[in-house]
Amino acid sequence: MNKFIINIYFLILIKPISAQDDYNIFGKVVDAVSKQPLIGVNILVIGTTNGSATNENGTYKITGLTAGNYSLRASLVGYETFVKTDINISSSHPQQVDFELKEQAVQLENVTVTSNYFNSVPTEVNSVRSFSYEEIRKAPGGFEDVVRALSVLPGVAQADAGRNDLIVRGGAPSENLYTVDGVEIPNINHFGTQGAAGGPLSYINLDFVKGTTFSTGGFSAAYGDKLSSVLNISLREGRNDRFGGKATIAATQFGLNLEGPLSNGSSFLFSVRRSYLDFIFKAAGFGFVPEYYDVLSKVNFKIDNNNSISFIFVSAFDYVNFFNDTEKQRFDNARILGSNQTQYVAGLNYQHLFKNGFYNLILSRNYTDYNTSQKDLYSQPIFLNKSREGENALKWDLVYKLSSSAEINIGASIKNITYNSDILFPTFITTFGDSLPTTKLADEGRYTKGAAYATFSNTLFDRLTTNIGARLDYFDAINNKLNIGPRISTSYKLNELTDINGSFGIYYQAPSYIWLLADQSNKNLNSVRVAQYIAGFNHRLREDLLFKTEIFYKQYSNYPASLVRQYLVLANTGAGFAGSDDNFSAFGLEPLSSAGKGNSRGVELSIQKKLSDVPIYGIASFTYSKSQFAALDGVERPGSYDQNWIINLSGGYKFNHLWEASIKFRYASGKPYTPFNLGGTQSVINYNTLRFEAAHSLDVRVERRWLFETLSLITYIDIQNIYNNKSATSVRWDARSNSVEENKPIGLLPSIGVSLEF
Repeated sequence: MNKFIINIYFLILIKPISAQDDYNIFGKVVDAVSKQPLIGVNILVIGTTNGSATNENGTYKITGLTAGNYSLRASLVGYETFVKTDINISSSHPQQVDFELKEQAVQLENVTVTSNYFNSVPTEVNSVRSFSYEEIRKAPGGFEDVVRALSVLPGVAQADAGRNDLIVRGGAPSENLYTVDGVEIPNINHFGTQGAAGGPLSYINLDFVKGTTFSTGGFSAAYGDKLSSVLNISLREGRNDRFGGKATIAATQFGLNLEGPLSNGSSFLFSVRRSYLDFIFKAAGFGFVPEYYDVLSKVNFKIDNNNSISFIFVSAFDYVNFFNDTEKQRFDNARILGSNQTQYVAGLNYQHLFKNGFYNLILSRNYTDYNTSQKDLYSQPIFLNKSREGENALKWDLVYKLSSSAEINIGASIKNITYNSDILFPTFITTFGDSLPTTKLADEGRYTKGAAYATFSNTLFDRLTTNIGARLDYFDAINNKLNIGPRISTSYKLNELTDINGSFGIYYQAPSYIWLLADQSNKNLNSVRVAQYIAGFNHRLREDLLFKTEIFYKQYSNYPASLVRQYLVLANTGAGFAGSDDNFSAFGLEPLSSAGKGNSRGVELSIQKKLSDVPIYGIASFTYSKSQFAALDGVERPGSYDQNWIINLSGGYKFNHLWEASIKFRYASGKPYTPFNLGGTQSVINYNTLRFEAAHSLDVRVERRWLFETLSLITYIDIQNIYNNKSATSVRWDARSNSVEENKPIGLLPSIGVSLEF
């Protein structure tokens, strides 16, 4: 490793081969609503005389560029001008830059805004952010993970420094929806928590991500069965000029990407990655060694100008190996819930464009095989769980543009679900003294989920945009099978720079499959319900600088609560690796009742700067919020993920197209926790009554690009928690020392990365 680091620093000192001229950019421009290609759009490389215009297919190509970092402006009469920044041109491959332009329904006087740097979704007026590939990749301390990069947004908290469980506006980690190219994925993480949606690291290869859109609340009726957020990930197409690829050694893994053309209008992407954490853990003498692999592929087929098909396949393989060679290793391993998982998702997407609209037809399958276990000092089982979840889904979505100011969105979906569990759970006494009744479970279920939605969007008086919709959700595994959720959002444009926004909606989420099998009475559970109220204000201080503020209120009802542990509501579970340290709370292996309730409210402020002629970019956010939940005992207590104050700063400075530096600072007030009594017990009266100290850290990243005649190289140094703060994030009882043990993050963690594109 020392030799490797020395070679990297030596590489920084040498002069690369001169890069050749005549690199190019290509792409397509479409209407943001109808997806119809736009003809005659002017594409200008800002700061140069290079440019082009789209042809009858909406495509363009710009040549004659030297290697460097550029911004592109797309403009067309009657449409909002849009700018995309941070486009790196090198010899390894041409850059594809696509635009979706919004029709300009607003014509206000006395204010001239030449460009818009901030993307917006026509049907989402509140709580939405979009990030490009480069913005995610360069986030310090993010392991180039698309989910971790979102933790700097307002209203988003991290449950643990070592994981990417997202706590969105007080909601549990299980309340977040992930889609990749329109395909819903229950959990996109390695070593994911069963029934939730978090893990240590995403298995989506960031190199293939074109962009993301993340909604932290108030999302439209097109999305359902989740309560708090929606992350849409769009994968790019493979290059169409020649075969190429990328070899990477990053902070936690190494891998190989391949891509290229298949035929005229068709292309493919493929990657395979492997972690090297097992090598590091073994060298450090750890008694447990995690290991993972993942594979991602995508193929695009262009049938003609109006019809196309894409296919994606993603698979992940996760293993934990235990070594019990010493007494200390046996003791430490007895407190770890190990999880071997195999999961995959496959999706086939057919898109058809017609006059003024389009529809997508998506056929997909998700499958996860959980093999979870925890054993005591003598290798006797505390918990053995073999569960398999499979979902076959058919989804149809249609968008029709009625006029320049109105559109309709309708859709429907159906899922066929198979689930089975084989669980051995010998009598377990929690630290609160509760005896959990489920000791053995061998059962299976076959369920059907269905949904239908409709949304109408309209802009009145060139200022007032309104979205009105409703969603119907069906789940046949519970008694109350049907739920209808109305949604409404509105935005009023004070001028070209300033908007005021508001939204209201009712959202439902079905109980987790494992909860339903745990006890026959759990079929009486209802879908969890939340009513969301949001009001916001946006103001562009300049073209590349956006200020936003929002207030929100979420009212929860029908949350599953334990009939055995009358203080426990499952909104307080789902993060971390679970196991005996949290009394196996997230699995819900006990009789449950839909009697839990709660609320979350707060205020958010943020200011975001896009890269432009001023070479500074980043986002600063401030959140104050409170969340409370009550179980069967009726006592309102702080939510387990309640962090009242959150301050984030993430950004960077681009010295030139070769050198760049960035930082990320996070501050969050302490989470609630329950103290231990002497002997390792806990008391209900003290449940979530104490708080940890505030957590804060500073991450720094320095990056250098190297441009050769046919290759390009990216090297970086990333230092997490540079001042080595180690605030406790959880506590557990140490039976050896008969005392409380604080779990703290690793502290200062330097890493290096090398990516070679060819």
